[in-house]
Amino acid sequence: MKRKRISAFKVAATYIGTVVGAGFATGQEIMQFFARFGIYGAGGLLVATGLFIFFGFIIMDLGNKLHARSHLEIIRFSGGKFLGTVIDTIITFFLFGTFSVMIAGNGALFEQQLRLPAIAGNTVMAVLTALTVLTGINGVINSISFVVPFLLTVVMAVSVFSFAQNPVKPVFPVISQDGLVNHWLAASVLYVSYNTVTSVAILGPLGNEAKDEKTIRNGAILGGLGLGAGAGMIYLALSGYMAVIDKFEVPMLHIAGGISPLLQVVYAIVLIAEIYTTAVSSLYGFTSRVIDMEKKPVKGRYIVAASTVVALLSSRLGFSNLVKFLYPLIGYCGIIILAALVVNMYIAKKRI
Repeated sequence: MKRKRISAFKVAATYIGTVVGAGFATGQEIMQFFARFGIYGAGGLLVATGLFIFFGFIIMDLGNKLHARSHLEIIRFSGGKFLGTVIDTIITFFLFGTFSVMIAGNGALFEQQLRLPAIAGNTVMAVLTALTVLTGINGVINSISFVVPFLLTVVMAVSVFSFAQNPVKPVFPVISQDGLVNHWLAASVLYVSYNTVTSVAILGPLGNEAKDEKTIRNGAILGGLGLGAGAGMIYLALSGYMAVIDKFEVPMLHIAGGISPLLQVVYAIVLIAEIYTTAVSSLYGFTSRVIDMEKKPVKGRYIVAASTVVALLSSRLGFSNLVKFLYPLIGYCGIIILAALVVNMYIAKKRI
């Protein structure tokens, strides 16, 4: 059967959709990893954009050469049996961590937008996600494809209006916060690193479906630039409000509300949709690595239920705290993956 060929635009759109999650859309990621470093954060964004292009190409190119059907082929090729197992464990753990963050993000949204207890939002998202995974997730990828363009459009609109109302000053304050990363350059590397951890699971097989190496290269360039542009717009929006924005769990929602109550509602709906799609893909990815749900559906249901309960409890740590501490921690672990990928970029042709 002839392999399906996809265009560079499709590659780029899928790459952006893989990285752009609820943490990105809320503004917490951009605030924690870029905006809080002031003008240095802009330099960090440029570094991150370049790294997204570089590693996106490496992962998809390896996926194409290895005819990858999952992230395991790339991980085992890059790290060998022992290190590959370690990296696979890191990815599996991060998928669970991402699920917890999404539950926490929905709780923060309920608390800030609806004035309801955070636990209500936590519970709604946890139950909805678990039910979706238990009944099948056909259409989730299409849902992501539908949500992401709308999300980026709304983000751009909020950022442009925000910048027009409150332009960024030449020098804006650097926010000192406790956390696992306190340097702008380290923050940009860790931002790419922890995003790469989950991206491998999608970008590997995506590379296998690409038309050729030129398509992969162009897709990586377009995708990396798209991610950099989206993050840059949020950075500009946040930068004009740094004196007050760190008090909010969902800073972009606060900014949208300052522009228009209607825009705030629209942004909240988009956020919920993005949180849901990210949560479903994370929980499904986690449980599918723990057990084959098609062969063992009964045990699979128990694992989904147990994982959801543990993630719900973990989400009570708070959305901003999880982004502040969990993401950098996974980012440090993800550097192992980046290093292995760089090494294998040079020796891949000899081994394939």
